Amino acid sequence: MKRITVVHRVTAPIAMFAVFFCLGNLLPIGSGDGFTATAHAQSVRVVPEGNRYRSQPKIPFASSRRTSASNSSYDAKFEKVLSVLRRDRRLMSSIKRVASRYGIDPIHIVGAIVGEHTYNYDTLDSAQSYYVKALAYAGIRFDFELNGEQVETFVERPQFDRCRKEHVQKASDRRWSCYEQVWNSRFRGKSVDGVRYPRKNFNEAFFQPLYAGQSFGLGQLSPLTVLKMTDRVARTSNFRKLKSTNPEAVYKATMDPNQSLHYMAAIIRDAIDAYKSVGKVDISKNPGLTATLYNLGDPWSRAAKFRRSGNSWPRENYYGWLVNDRIDELESLL
Repeated sequence: MKRITVVHRVTAPIAMFAVFFCLGNLLPIGSGDGFTATAHAQSVRVVPEGNRYRSQPKIPFASSRRTSASNSSYDAKFEKVLSVLRRDRRLMSSIKRVASRYGIDPIHIVGAIVGEHTYNYDTLDSAQSYYVKALAYAGIRFDFELNGEQVETFVERPQFDRCRKEHVQKASDRRWSCYEQVWNSRFRGKSVDGVRYPRKNFNEAFFQPLYAGQSFGLGQLSPLTVLKMTDRVARTSNFRKLKSTNPEAVYKATMDPNQSLHYMAAIIRDAIDAYKSVGKVDISKNPGLTATLYNLGDPWSRAAKFRRSGNSWPRENYYGWLVNDRIDELESLL
């Protein structure tokens, strides 16, 4: 069986730079909420299958530290999550059903789950464990706040004025991405009106009332990401729209596989739409790229960065590289 290999080379830093250069690391410029693909088919190129890198880009230290702390290895975690998915036919059936609703191949959802539980989470024991955790969280009362101030109140500050424009407010992805951008540029690690704000990202600062981790559940979603995708999920799956003033509902959507699969699919659909609309490439046949974007986030600005870069194709990161490299094993689950 092919093993997961991390190749340490002198050129690794250069490779990683290429990944971020191609995919971009800009602030959000828009979203796909309310977007209908209008690009002419002849102007959109289909990204070839497989990896652009011959060897796996360097894995971040944080991931290797988590894996070492659990006395495990990437190989062991990869095999374990495949085993869980292989025996849980009910979950696989749900993945296929939800993928069909969002117009994506289910391999994209499988790739995201496998990538998250190989690199960014300890391990996946069973999908059932997430149902149990969702129920456990249901009775807990908490708020999305910082220093006693709820996030909905915090974003009423004048620094967020541009986020109150009608076209931003009418789409949850644009609205929360705008709030996130303003936090990063105007508050994160800075002193404002005599108050020193923590050097934490927006999600860490306001949306972590229970645990230090930034993501939760089968898809390792963050509450902020769920809030961004709520309009798309409501539109596609007829779920009730989520609000930050109801954190219990947000956490349930994050933890409960019956709901979280829909948010995973929405994230992937959004990334495909972004690269087709802005990047003029179709990444729907390359699960490694959708996995990369699921891992990195911010697909609309990354698509714009790719378009301006002049590169032939976007490239996978270490996480997406694994998905493409082991694609036969992942497809065997379907």
